Amino acid sequence: MSLSLSDTCRQLQWMHSLFYELGLPIDTIPLCGDNQGAIFIASNPIQERRTKHIDICYYYICQVLEKGEVALYFVEGSENPTDMLIKNLGHVKFLKFWGQLRIDFKESQ
Repeated sequence: MSLSLSDTCRQLQWMHSLFYELGLPIDTIPLCGDNQGAIFIASNPIQERRTKHIDICYYYICQVLEKGEVALYFVEGSENPTDMLIKNLGHVKFLKFWGQLRIDFKESQ
């Protein structure tokens, strides 16, 4: 189970409750990840001999998914636009992900 998945779920749940308190209730927040194993284990809360070692953060993710505050989706590792923020990419991939993240810098005059 990915620790980053647990941390991100915690942050998204906080954002979900913040928007609710502001009077702007939102539906399920999509969370994309490239770890199929972590997504499968979080989406299918079954207890097996091979998953007994997973700590309490696993159960937290399952609760957040059950409440419908967050939904997990798989994104292929080679198609993950967040790689732009954490890896050195070639020019072609950088421009592809740049467009997907919709980052736009206005030139000051």
